[in-house]
Amino acid sequence: MSASTSLRPKIARARRNVSAGFVLMASLISTAHAAQFIVEDGKAPEEISEISRVYIDGKLAATFELNSQTPEKRTVIKVPDDSATHTYALCGEIVIQAASGKHETHLVSSEGALHNPDGHVFQAMGAANFTDFYLIDPESPGAADHQPGRAGACSVPTS
Repeated sequence: MSASTSLRPKIARARRNVSAGFVLMASLISTAHAAQFIVEDGKAPEEISEISRVYIDGKLAATFELNSQTPEKRTVIKVPDDSATHTYALCGEIVIQAASGKHETHLVSSEGALHNPDGHVFQAMGAANFTDFYLIDPESPGAADHQPGRAGACSVPTS
């Protein structure tokens, strides 16, 4: 047997190993582009109840229903790619007990952007007497921004 004949099986095996390695690397690379992050929401002391929805890139990603039995909720949101920026909208109804003792319903919404959200923990925050609603990562405030005011994603179509 010549030296070149004895090397053929080794070369073929090495090619298979290299091909398998490339397939493994390609699958790792394709799944590495997925991102996941956490959104937390908690009921404020003056809230009676809250129903809110989180939209990421225009798609419903989570719904929070908070009340005295469920005062807080945390959910993991996964997005198919780790784009630098993902848009979000928060939409909801918050029922509070006013100083007069009456219950008031506040419609809350806003839109914003999450910057490189993978691994972040965002908290849903209310402001301006429960009329503004946004996401923030207290450990990294620059990871999210928002535009106060009604979010277009929260509009209810009427006909």
